[in-house]
This record gives sequence, structure tokens and C-alpha cells, in this order.
Amino acid sequence: MYILGVNAYHADASACIYHNDQLIAASEEERFRRIKHWAGFPTLAIEFCLKEAGISIQDIDYIAISRDPKANFGKKVLTAIKNRLSLKNMLNWAKNLKKAANIEDEILTHFKLDKGSLKAQIVNVEHHRSHLASAFFASDFEEAAILSIDGFGDYSSTMVATGKGNQIKVLETVSYPHSAGVFYTTFTQYLGFPHFGDEYKVMGLAPYGEAKYVDQLKDVLIFKDDGLFELNLAYFNHPKKGVQMVWEDGIPHMDSLYTPYLIEKFGPIRGKDEPLSQYHKDLAASVQRITEALIFHILNHLQKKTGLKNICIAGGVAQNSVANGKIITNTKFEKLYIPPAGHDAGTCLGAALWVYNQVLKNPRIPTTNHGYLGSQFTNEEIIVCLEKEGIAFEKLEGEALFNKVSNCLINSGVVGWFQGRAEFGPRALGHRSIIADPRRADAKEILNAKIKRRESFRPFAPSILKEYVAEYFELVDDVPFMEKVFPIKKEKHAIIPAVTHVDGTGRLQTVDKAVEPKYYGLIENFRKKTGVPILLNTSFNENEPIVNTPQEALACYLRTKMDMLVMGDIVVSRR
Repeated sequence: MYILGVNAYHADASACIYHNDQLIAASEEERFRRIKHWAGFPTLAIEFCLKEAGISIQDIDYIAISRDPKANFGKKVLTAIKNRLSLKNMLNWAKNLKKAANIEDEILTHFKLDKGSLKAQIVNVEHHRSHLASAFFASDFEEAAILSIDGFGDYSSTMVATGKGNQIKVLETVSYPHSAGVFYTTFTQYLGFPHFGDEYKVMGLAPYGEAKYVDQLKDVLIFKDDGLFELNLAYFNHPKKGVQMVWEDGIPHMDSLYTPYLIEKFGPIRGKDEPLSQYHKDLAASVQRITEALIFHILNHLQKKTGLKNICIAGGVAQNSVANGKIITNTKFEKLYIPPAGHDAGTCLGAALWVYNQVLKNPRIPTTNHGYLGSQFTNEEIIVCLEKEGIAFEKLEGEALFNKVSNCLINSGVVGWFQGRAEFGPRALGHRSIIADPRRADAKEILNAKIKRRESFRPFAPSILKEYVAEYFELVDDVPFMEKVFPIKKEKHAIIPAVTHVDGTGRLQTVDKAVEPKYYGLIENFRKKTGVPILLNTSFNENEPIVNTPQEALACYLRTKMDMLVMGDIVVSRR
């Protein structure tokens, strides 16, 4: 049995394919279109998944869509009428809803099939149920509490549930217009970060400030006694205007969400090119702090209600790795699982798993312990790419390769590391990474000067050999997807300054030899030479989606000042 999972007409459009209980492939559409957070119908991701499975669209048994246009439909209409939403907003909403409801037509048109000839049964799965399934059904927990929390999807923003075996039971929902994701996005816009997906910049800025304005923000984000929350709608545009999303050419854009009342209470908005003041930093710290407190508030009530010790979390807010790193110490949950793609792209996995487990009642799939599900290329394909461009290279294997790369890193080099299958999800995990020496205090400046050109307050992450976490971090856990931030031991700050944030933390990725032997081998080689079992790891890109092909990796290498490019066993060097 084949199940194709699809996230369509929503940010981070994506597709995946399962054959029985095996996840064969998954990818975001942005990796092919080269447009961040691409939204629309993910034809290229679907074609990639079918190719990886070696089948055609007519071999698919179920197509699981992580949108349900019928979900909460009555509430949507009543809200639109009650708030007298503009005709433009209502038309845009209806247009997007119509597209989501006509997926079969999109598939028939793209694959040139006749009406009624599609073999697959199409199943619409509500957005947050898809998030819940992406976390719980992929975990190794037989029973767990589950939280889905983001902006909006199918008119809801938050859903709490329990999972047991192959079934999920929804307990409570927070619906439009109340949303923790909208709260965070509104202040992201207010702080001068206007692009869709900029919330991580506020998270990176927060440690430079003090959380002085939490009490003031409690008038904006209101905690309820039942363990949920609501917004003070005076601060937000969306209850009257709707969440005006524009998907033109697949580029998500969201109109401003703040009202004049928010500006009256918090002061003038920051222009995107305006210098960051201490007030901006303090407000970012306060937004981050109250968001963390809200997550703990929800989870502590959920734990008390269910009595469960395991928790699974997904949704856009679950990408807040700083909050994630504090969950176990601030709640009574004992174990936490967050999938490699907890954001909206991951709903394609969740929709497929909802069909496989919840609907068809099949036994659970093997635990998802890596995110390497995307495109892959052989040494021979890489060589063809380089020869076509007249690029000199050498081929090295095993320790010879590791020696070459680690020596470059030790001598202040920056290396593009392109290996195996591309990661599915927002993090580079050692397959499409740019790596550097974490011991260099100037590594951040070198990376930004040579390649990344990003804001100075944004940190770079450490990839650490699994066995050495306790030596460097105050908390110990498996963190394979770079989904948690932990405090770094004070005595190690000066040893790995390039990956130690201003507040003494690091967003770690634990590297397991059994899961990723090649990246492990490189870090181990570096450890033997330096005594440090860590590499600085950032995504292989330059203000674009993470590179997907050898051609894209080479182009990024050539237009930047990267010192070395390693694709498979093929090495390209500038010196």
C-alpha cells in the first residue's frame, strides 16, 4: 500500500510517500522552486517522491491532504459575517479554500488523467490533527500527551490530545481569532522583521535583552484557568480584517497584524532598517519569556489532566528551540519528542500517518530518528556536474577525506558539506551544511563575511558527538533534529565561543554514529586533533532555501568565499 502525503496551498508546501510502514521520501517544494516557504500545489515534491518510490501516481492507494476545507466551516462563515470582513479578504479566503477542496482536479490536470480515472482515494485531514499525528505516530511512545500549536490551520491555532497505540483522541482546541503563533508573529512584525518566517530572529535577539515587559504583555496574551489562553483582540487586526495571506507565485506574505492600539501601548514600530535599540531587545526577551510561560502553562495543565509522562509537540510554535529546551525542567513531563519537521511542511507526514494509523488502524511505523529523506546524488553525478563547469577536484574516502576537511577547518577554513539525502525540515543536520571550527571566537564574523551575511545577533549551532553531551552541556538528551537549546557549561564557553550564544546556550544537534556515520566520522577526526567533539554547523545556503543539488551547492560555493566544497567523496578546494 502506498500513501502520498501532501501539504498544499499553505506555507511550506511539501510531499512525502510511505510504502506500508516505511517512509520512502519527503521534501519541501521550496527545495525545487528555490523560493523560501513556497506555498501552492507541490508538484515537484510529489514527482520527486514518486520517482524515489519507483511508481506512478496511479500506483498510489491514498492521497492524504493536510487540509480539511470542511473543518470548522460554520465558524468561519459566522466570523466573517460577524466581523464584516472585507469583500477582498472573503474572496481571497474563498479562493484558497476552493483550491484546497479541489486537489483531485490539480492531480488530474498535472498528470494528464481523465476525470474519474484517479485510483487513489483522497482523504482530507484537518491541519492540527496532521500536526498531532506527525509527532505522536513517529515517536517511540506507546502512550503520550500531544500538543499542536502554531498560527492558524483550518481555523484552529492550538490542539491538545492524547495518543495511545494507533489512535489519537483530541481533548481541547483553541480557535480563531486566538493564537500564540499570531501573538509571536505580530511582535515579530512590530520589531521590524516583516518577512514570513522571521520569528526565529526574535528568538535569536531575545538573549540580548531583559524580560522587562512581561507584565505589560500579560494584557496582550491572557492565560486562562483551564490551561488554555486567549488574545486581547484590541491589539490585533485579524479579528476584523482576517489573516490576509498572499500566495502570489508561491511566496507567502502576511499583512501587518498589529493595530494602532498596540503602537499606542508599546511605542512606534521599528523600521526593518532601523538600528535595534535596547528597548527592542528587551521587548524581544519579554515576548520570548511569556511565550515560554504559555507553553509551560498549557503543558502543566495537560499533564495534570492526563497523568502522562511523555509529551509530543508539533506546529510552528514548536520550532521555538529555546522554549523546547526548557520543557522538561519546567513541567512534570519526563520525555519529549519533536519531529524533524515540526512546522507546516511536516503536516504531509502527519496526514499520511493519520490515514495509516488513525483511519486504517494499522500498527505503528518504526520510530523516525533522522530527517534524511530528500534528494541524493552519486559521486559519478557530482563529477559530471563539476566537469561540465571545468572545476578541478580530487576524490578522497574515509580518513583521508576526514583529514583533508578537518585540516581545512583547523586552519580557519569554511567548508560546504554536501552528503547523502537532503534533510526534510528547516534544519541542516550534516547533509546540507556549512561547517567551521567552533573554537574560533571570530568564526561567526568569518562566516557572515564569507557567506551568510546575516544579522550579528543570530547564533550558529553546535553538532556534537552523542557521547560527549554531558561534558559540554548542563542538560543531557538526544537532540537529533537541532530542536532544543541547552545551557553550555560555563567552563566550556571559552573553548567553543563560536557556538555559545550570548546567554551561554547552544542549539545542539547530537550526532549518533549508528544514524549518521560519515558526519560522525568527520567530527571524531576533528576531536582527535583538537580535543573538541564539536563542529559549528549552519545551513548550506546564502539567503535562499538550503541547497538541494550539486549544481546549487557549486553555485553557492563559487559566488561566496567558502574555502572548500565536499560533495560525497569529491573535494573542491580554493587553496
